[in-house]
Amino acid sequence: MGYIDVIHEVKRYNTGGKTCIANNDVTFSIMQGELVMILGASGTGKSTLLNILGGMDSCDEGDVIVDGEDIAKYDAKELTEYRRLDVGFVFQFYNLVPNLTALENVEMASEIVPYSNNSMDALASVGLMNRCNNFPSQLSGGEQQRVAIARAVAKRPKILLCDEPTGALDYKTGKQVLHILQDMSRKHGATVIIVTHNSAISPMADRVIRMHDASIAEVKCNPNPCDIDQLEW
Repeated sequence: MGYIDVIHEVKRYNTGGKTCIANNDVTFSIMQGELVMILGASGTGKSTLLNILGGMDSCDEGDVIVDGEDIAKYDAKELTEYRRLDVGFVFQFYNLVPNLTALENVEMASEIVPYSNNSMDALASVGLMNRCNNFPSQLSGGEQQRVAIARAVAKRPKILLCDEPTGALDYKTGKQVLHILQDMSRKHGATVIIVTHNSAISPMADRVIRMHDASIAEVKCNPNPCDIDQLEW
């Protein structure tokens, strides 16, 4: 048993009178504190899986056990509490509130949990303490992504879920972001799950889950993750 155990999970969507199977009999385990990559081309079901792990969507069949609790059985109120207390989200396009400063964006997340990190410390951890009073429109894409990570980190989440976190970034900034995410796993003990189509960054992961056609094609454990500075893409 892992910290996260997904067992025979199925998710269907009805579109235009047809049923689309987004996740088909998905089963895998993740250990606590691992950095995990979920790889796959667009449309393979990886973002659907991430949404289910984060409690933003529910599966139609199967179990999604997180730290001994089957969140697939949770009602809407329980899922809200799970998202609030246990999960941090980092999205490809940042999802910052445009009329709040960088610091206020982070504070907004830290105020909803009882044991948050200091918001300024969270910004300092991503190298943006000197940009705390800037609005998102005054920040570069890489800076906005780092604010989004600081916002997630400030909650002290047990699980950090990242949907294509480097997809909109240049090579150098992408590596900076990956370093921060790796530190969340290595130094802070968070279970970090990154959804990406970029297989070139998978050697940095402890575990790589490959998806194909809505199903798990392969789960591979990596006993010697690669240093991020050695990655090329």
